[in-house]
Amino acid sequence: MTIPACATALGITTVAAALMPSDAALAAKAPDFLISGPHHALALGPARRHLPAGPLDGLAARAAAFFAAGHDGPQLLAGAVPYHREAADCLFQPGTLVAMPPGSGAIPAAPRAALRIRAEPPARHYRDAVSAAVARIAAGEFSKIVLSRSLVLSADTPHDPEALFSMMRRDGLATLFSVPLRPRAPGRPRRLIGATPELLVEKRGSLVASHPLAGSARRATDPQSDRAAGEALLRSDKDRREHAMAAEMVLDTLVPFCATLAAPDGVTLSATARMWHLGTRIEGVLRDPATPCADLLAALHPTPAVCGLPRAAAEAALPELEGYARDFYAGAVGWLEANGDGCWYLALRCAEIEGTEARLYAGAGIVLGSDPEAEEAETGAKFLAMLAAFGQDSDGKIGE
Repeated sequence: MTIPACATALGITTVAAALMPSDAALAAKAPDFLISGPHHALALGPARRHLPAGPLDGLAARAAAFFAAGHDGPQLLAGAVPYHREAADCLFQPGTLVAMPPGSGAIPAAPRAALRIRAEPPARHYRDAVSAAVARIAAGEFSKIVLSRSLVLSADTPHDPEALFSMMRRDGLATLFSVPLRPRAPGRPRRLIGATPELLVEKRGSLVASHPLAGSARRATDPQSDRAAGEALLRSDKDRREHAMAAEMVLDTLVPFCATLAAPDGVTLSATARMWHLGTRIEGVLRDPATPCADLLAALHPTPAVCGLPRAAAEAALPELEGYARDFYAGAVGWLEANGDGCWYLALRCAEIEGTEARLYAGAGIVLGSDPEAEEAETGAKFLAMLAAFGQDSDGKIGE
């Protein structure tokens, strides 16, 4: 069957709306892969076949070979690519399309299970890393670097990804995702779930779009203070410099592919339930409509929103400064279609679930003038939505 087009700001129909109960490929079971947000909705059943794993630079060729083989079943590949371009990705062809789970109705109460929480790296190490990064920026090694930290939540019983995803529906402004990953060991399912605010790239026919975000502030509970926080972010020189680096890199990367390319609205405020962000919506028309989405993904990833500038220098500094492996955090989740179309979101505000352990991630862009305490507070605020899904009330200041 033909996969219908996805919902986008480019004005295209949702996958969910196009699925009819009479469709023979429609499964009446819980999705194994799910993306659900203001602009996209796609739910898929368990894998029929896996795409042979490989690095990002070979993804377009592997996907083209897979579709050319004429496999039966839905003609798309969905999954995740890791942060590091050379690491193995995880994409599969689903056996079925699945009806989108209801997005309305009562949201269950947060679980109150006892959890053991540890920070990796400890918060004080993160502040030290920010200080070191600012010194290296001042020395001219790079102009921006995105530093992340993680929290590991350990429970006595396995975490329930489906329940966590239901809890995350509280944030109707973010795009939620739940993506199966290859297990590290037999009998230990592994899954990436999250609520990302950021579209990395979408390609639909000759149209291409991206919405880079960089520069963030925590939202306030009362409307007046919340509005003031957003306006302060728009005026912030540090945050606007940080954002400009991300938006300009996306524009520069897409220009060779496009006949026209623009950011019609300029820099605007973008919001999730808990955070304000500076964002620039970028839209273009491709010179060659046959350009595969996988080629655009490979050209863009990783953007300065998750890495830094220059890319090579920032990448080289990350292992020492962060002190842990990102794995699929700050990679991308999405899908590719047989006709070359596709859509990918950055894997942000997420947790990797494996049995009784869940690893949460959050990062912040570091530029000249970044303050270690403020950057720690920003990452702490970014942890809040995922912590709430686990029933944890915290300001993110964990693991001193």
